[in-house]
Amino acid sequence: MRLVIARCSVDYAGRLSAHLPLATRLLLVKADGSVLVHSDSLSYKPLNWMSPPCTLTVMEPEPEQANAGVVELWRVAQAKTADLLVISIHEIVHDSAHELGVDPGLQKDGVEAHLQKLLAEQIELLGDGHRLVRREYMTAIGPVDILATDATGASVAVEIKRRGDIDGVEQLTRYLELMNRDPLLAPVTGVFAAQEIKPQARTLAQDRGIRCLLLDYDAMRGLDDADSRLF
Repeated sequence: MRLVIARCSVDYAGRLSAHLPLATRLLLVKADGSVLVHSDSLSYKPLNWMSPPCTLTVMEPEPEQANAGVVELWRVAQAKTADLLVISIHEIVHDSAHELGVDPGLQKDGVEAHLQKLLAEQIELLGDGHRLVRREYMTAIGPVDILATDATGASVAVEIKRRGDIDGVEQLTRYLELMNRDPLLAPVTGVFAAQEIKPQARTLAQDRGIRCLLLDYDAMRGLDDADSRLF
């Protein structure tokens, strides 16, 4: 990654046109080819940018531009569109390059695997009398997160999501259709469990006879302090 702090003006031409007057800004040139223009505000959001695939060409300024104080011209062209980002640099305050290496990616807390493990350990959250049969119960189209039995001994298939949307309900529906063909399991009911369930997903689940369960991740981890709640 290249970091350049420079006094510059920026012009963008494409689906829309934009102009940033002369000021000191941070220019990021990433290994994937993207170029981002940041100010010392707006948190993480750049003032302007060009996403890859794009090409950065450093050019000498025209005489008229040089007379106006431009010492270097960056021309960033988008490979798939006609979009163009032109950065007119008047002064470079800092210029450095750093090899960051391969990033392992964001590891989010509360991912589905954690929720699955916690719910398996606290299977009573499904209701009194529920018992865990196994996690990752395999079907012909993939594993169901949790297979359990209810107080009557009937099978219950649980699909777990961090954020429950319609796709998750459709996925559980397909599992239930297959599992209910197995005479050793049928009848199988479904539970759609998530930290957050979108209204459309809840409506679809209820229409298909699937029960929805909201999961409180902090409470399941024992981090929730009931005494500090207002209600």
